[in-house]
Amino acid sequence: MEILKDLKQQLLTYYDDLIIILPKLTVGLILVFIFGMVAKFLRLKLISFINVKAEDRLLVNFLDSMILIFNRVIMFLLFLYVIGMTGLATSILGAATISSVVIGFAFKDIAENFLAGVIMAFNRPFRIGDVVKINDVEGSIVEMSLRDTQIKTADGKDVFIPNGQIIKNPLYNYTMDGFLRKNFMIGLDYDSDIDAAREIMERVVGDIPGVLGDKKQPVTLIKEFGTSTINVEVRFWVNTDSKEYSVAEIQSQAMKKVLGSLTQAGINLPGDIIELKNYKDGSIRTGGNDNKA
Repeated sequence: MEILKDLKQQLLTYYDDLIIILPKLTVGLILVFIFGMVAKFLRLKLISFINVKAEDRLLVNFLDSMILIFNRVIMFLLFLYVIGMTGLATSILGAATISSVVIGFAFKDIAENFLAGVIMAFNRPFRIGDVVKINDVEGSIVEMSLRDTQIKTADGKDVFIPNGQIIKNPLYNYTMDGFLRKNFMIGLDYDSDIDAAREIMERVVGDIPGVLGDKKQPVTLIKEFGTSTINVEVRFWVNTDSKEYSVAEIQSQAMKKVLGSLTQAGINLPGDIIELKNYKDGSIRTGGNDNKA
């Protein structure tokens, strides 16, 4: 019976405490509800703004989750302050601050890459599918996560570069504006009509589907005098936003048609000329026969 009396007395004590704290609980719940509605409205507005600036849904979803967690933490601490548990709220906040500092030092590189990813979400130096060069890595952007950016090279390798390195190093984006210039070199015989050859090359390349015209029409430039050829560079532009033609196939077609057109026009493309000198009047073996030089 004594145990039942003690239990009853304890329950009555809890009931009295509940009656005392009930108004604070009511006010706390009302304030938390109001804060939650306002925070939700602001969060949706912010995420809507981020959606316009950032193309990567992964980053948008992560930022949305981080903001949601932050709001819930603030709501919980606000509730503790309103019901009078200020000491507990301060202790939780202090412990969280110390923990964040310790974790920040322990995972410095991860935090750096995360912040770099957040920065690139707002000031994006590339889009998915862009052809870029970062340090010695060149390829197409596949995906950007919170820690790294995935690039697929032309030979099929998947390279994951930490976001922190992208922020710290120069980044070359070949396709951000939708245009990419390609070029190749071709050697003409010294006796060739260079002007006629250049006109043929510019016309042929300009007729290839996928090659741009107008202000970005193909051009040719005499680059150097080789040992046996006059080397002419062919330059042309392609639209990288178009999925109808691949850049590699356009360049392949350009080289093929230029070669065929020059050959058909009777313009020679000689190979390297090798000069052999025999200073000692000895024999030179060619094709299995001994000939005197």
